Amino acid sequence: MIRPSLRRSLLATTSVTALTLAGLLFAQPAMADVTNGGFETGTLSGWTSAGTTTAINSGAHSGTYAARVGGTSPTNGNSSIAQTFTAPGGSPSLSFWYDVFCPDTVTYDWATATLKDNTSGTTTTPLTKTCTSGQGWKQKTAALTPGHSYTLTLISKDDNYAGDPTYTLYDDIVVSGTVTNDFSISDSPASATVNAGSSATSTISTAVVSGTSETVNLSASGLPSGASAAFSPASVTAGSSSTLTIATATSTPSGTYPITVTGTSPSATHSATFILTVNGNGAALTQVSTDPFTNTSSQHATELEPDTFAYGNTIVASSQVGRFTDGGSSDIGWNTSSDGGATWQHGMLPGITVYQGGGSWARVSDPAVAYDARHGTWMVSGLVIDANANGAGVTVSRSSDGLSWQNPVLAVGNDGRGYDKEWIVCDNTATSPHYGNCYVEVDITSSGNAIVMSTSSDGGATWSAPVAPSGGPTGLGGQPLVQPNGTVVVPYSANGSSIQAFNSANGGTSWSSTSLVANVSSHGVTGGLRDGEGLPSAEIDASGKIYIAWQDCRFRSGCPANDIVYSTSTNGTSWSAVTRVPIDATSSTVDHFIPGIGIDHATSGTTARIGLYYYFYPQANCTASTCQLEVGFLSSTDGGTTWSTPQTVAGPMSLSQIASTTQGSMVGDYMSTSVVNGKSVAVFAVGKATASGQAFDEALYTAGALSLTGGTVTSQQATPAQNADASRTPRQIPLTTLR
Repeated sequence: MIRPSLRRSLLATTSVTALTLAGLLFAQPAMADVTNGGFETGTLSGWTSAGTTTAINSGAHSGTYAARVGGTSPTNGNSSIAQTFTAPGGSPSLSFWYDVFCPDTVTYDWATATLKDNTSGTTTTPLTKTCTSGQGWKQKTAALTPGHSYTLTLISKDDNYAGDPTYTLYDDIVVSGTVTNDFSISDSPASATVNAGSSATSTISTAVVSGTSETVNLSASGLPSGASAAFSPASVTAGSSSTLTIATATSTPSGTYPITVTGTSPSATHSATFILTVNGNGAALTQVSTDPFTNTSSQHATELEPDTFAYGNTIVASSQVGRFTDGGSSDIGWNTSSDGGATWQHGMLPGITVYQGGGSWARVSDPAVAYDARHGTWMVSGLVIDANANGAGVTVSRSSDGLSWQNPVLAVGNDGRGYDKEWIVCDNTATSPHYGNCYVEVDITSSGNAIVMSTSSDGGATWSAPVAPSGGPTGLGGQPLVQPNGTVVVPYSANGSSIQAFNSANGGTSWSSTSLVANVSSHGVTGGLRDGEGLPSAEIDASGKIYIAWQDCRFRSGCPANDIVYSTSTNGTSWSAVTRVPIDATSSTVDHFIPGIGIDHATSGTTARIGLYYYFYPQANCTASTCQLEVGFLSSTDGGTTWSTPQTVAGPMSLSQIASTTQGSMVGDYMSTSVVNGKSVAVFAVGKATASGQAFDEALYTAGALSLTGGTVTSQQATPAQNADASRTPRQIPLTTLR
């Protein structure tokens, strides 16, 4: 043990850190000895022992006690004591004293000491193998790296040979250095959503990490226009907290803003991020429809997974209504606006399920909308589901005005096989050789998600036998698009690993093999939300240029959250580099998913006007009870080169406010955006607190016709390295279903 007078002299110029045992920190003041480094407790407390070890009260280097490693009688193999510690700041070092009693040679018996840097994974040997006797106490030292975790192991090895027992005494183990005053800072909550003109608060907490408490001055940066930040108090002593209040003005632009909260002390500066989402101060959301069903077998009130299609001033939207937990819904609802999204009428499609209009199917799912201009017919396709919750086929409901609907016709299936995720589109270019053809895509789950296509040329009244693309691709979520020359291009998800596409140039008589759009690397959305596993959203401009959007994390190191990305093609076979929509910085905590892209069909190329809706979490790293789900929107007026500032149009909503399914809480596996008269219209699912005694209040809402303003924030193309990472880390959708 270091003598008191010597220890006082030593600690006048250095401070000593605490050692840890089995990962537990024995907290000590800044000026303190190591944990039982002199063994003056008369025990080996604080140390992990192996073999023959004890504390003895004779022959110590200083004080009364030392540690004896090995025995005075022969022992077999290594005996040791070990302890783990963290090196302090400054220029830290380790020192210890040893006295070896080794009557043999170093070939058979020895003393040694190892020092493992647990942070870097390297090991050094401050005391190499030594076999001496009668040479007395000697000292060893070793330099340390500040902040690194170390494990010191003091060893004595004996070969168990009679007559020459080997042991080693160890004493006065000291770790010295300079303890720097330091602190940490955190915020709770770490995010908030407010309407423009309102305020948000967060508790800013500090804690002493090392050394003594100092005054921490607080500041905030990154505030949106018209917003101000105030701290009460403006400075704290480390270990105390302050209340941050962020006040917004009615003129504060809508959007999501990462605000940096900085704490500055005389010795250190640290920061935390607070995510502020400002809702738009425009017109309130309009509820488009609600769930009218009361059957006890599905969940009410729930409406979700909408699709929209616009032709002229008319927009037709469809959705699942009355969601079952294990797939499908009580019926598909229709929602029609004849004035560009200003007002809406709604109802239920007849003749599909047993719950509406005398239908025979148990459930229905996956609604999609199309319009056939040649035959003047609106169509809504759906995946019909039997009593065993099996996707049995695809039906198509038809209407001449989007208001009065006929009973459906069967397009594909009812043949004993399983189906999933259908989509529908029509060729509406009068000069196309296949004008008036309509196409349905669907995958056969009972055949490993094999993709097939069916064609109608009589306004959806009859449909051809299914045709598989060349090569028999598998996947789901295909969204066929028709170019002005009549070529049909079908992008789809290859079971989550990539986006692929195939096409037909002969009106659906045959279909090509697939081409790779891009590999997919996506962050698993937290909280148990069902996110469609990155199904694509596809649209086309007036020239036939195709845009495919999906969620992807390749732009974020470590894949902590998703961005919305897209790729384009003019021929359906060669695709552009993956491009990131610049909603926020790649360093943000925001997770973006379930995109719905829409394009003004009167525009094209570098003047194409794009609207993009999406769902997002302000904090990607949340739980089922803390996740806050919101809906965002932004636009481009130059074909995606630059984008507007995003705005939040709905939310936040908790996951408990939306339908529960066996694959997670659900707003839909997809969403859609349509452009009417140069403005973007979408219908989306929003969950609210219930007030009627029902389990849910999840209905369809619209933010109205939003202007496509564009902006100056530049999109970003993926680098080869980012694309390579996406190729190595794809997500795979299990060959179950997403009904």
